[in-house]
Amino acid sequence: MRLLRISTVDCLVIDESAADLGPQDVIDALDRKPVARMLPVVFYGSKGPQIMQRGQGSFGLREARTTERLLDYIYFFVHRSTASMSEEERRALDELHSSQRVLEKKKALVVDDDMRNIFALATVLDEQGMHVASASNGRDAIKLVQEDAEIDVVLMDIMMPEMDGITTIKEIRKLPRGADLPIVAVTAKAMKGDREKCIQAGAWDYLSKPVDRLHLLSVLRGWLHR
Repeated sequence: MRLLRISTVDCLVIDESAADLGPQDVIDALDRKPVARMLPVVFYGSKGPQIMQRGQGSFGLREARTTERLLDYIYFFVHRSTASMSEEERRALDELHSSQRVLEKKKALVVDDDMRNIFALATVLDEQGMHVASASNGRDAIKLVQEDAEIDVVLMDIMMPEMDGITTIKEIRKLPRGADLPIVAVTAKAMKGDREKCIQAGAWDYLSKPVDRLHLLSVLRGWLHR
């Protein structure tokens, strides 16, 4: 369990051959050190362990039964730029996203005051078989979350007039069904500290504009894959 004491780790991958280190062992170790509870953990192997969910407000453990799935999760958790990937790696991810439509029939709420941005995101989501709802301001977004129980994820623009994305996220988290709703913050200005502010407000993840298609799909798959 010494690995779990490394503070510089961004993602922990555990091979199934490590018979003495199971999901519950990892959960117990991370729960004893609050600062490590947000550490992403992926169990890798052909059989796959019985995955268990961690405590409140933390990532769930993930399992990868193929090398492609492992690459997908590592890419998701460390927010690796597709520009730094080899053509083979990028092709593998693209094929994985195309062949396993885990996003199909899921519903996304896209919140942005610019209809061009809504259209661009909706086009990508529609290609995956997702249903898309939209709101041009925070107040309408809150109302939709209250009224539409079929919304599975929210893509929230941060820079909006009147009620910005940070405030909207905080208000959604106060709703009965808002506590466990995946919310991904989207911002055009990737300034230092933005991601931390979004996560503190209640977002589960963060994307910078222009949104990379593979990155968007990987993030959505990471939160919606059950």
